Amino acid sequence: MKKIRTTIFAILLIVIVVLPSCATVFGGPVSVCQRTKPLAGEPQRALRGGALVADILLFWPGAIIDFATGAIYKPCTSK
Repeated sequence: MKKIRTTIFAILLIVIVVLPSCATVFGGPVSVCQRTKPLAGEPQRALRGGALVADILLFWPGAIIDFATGAIYKPCTSK
């Protein structure tokens, strides 16, 4: 019984360490337009909804990392 608890604890610890910010880990490279804030009058950047929900449900401090790196925003579309 003690070995099972230790195994479950180890698995949960690995998941918390490996998946702290879903958009940063799984979103791919962050483009320049994701990093820069829009100027006044420009449209706001769209969020990756799935990554935001995953951050909130799995490990909410990961959302802070995603917003800080800009990975939470959708990549810009080429015009």
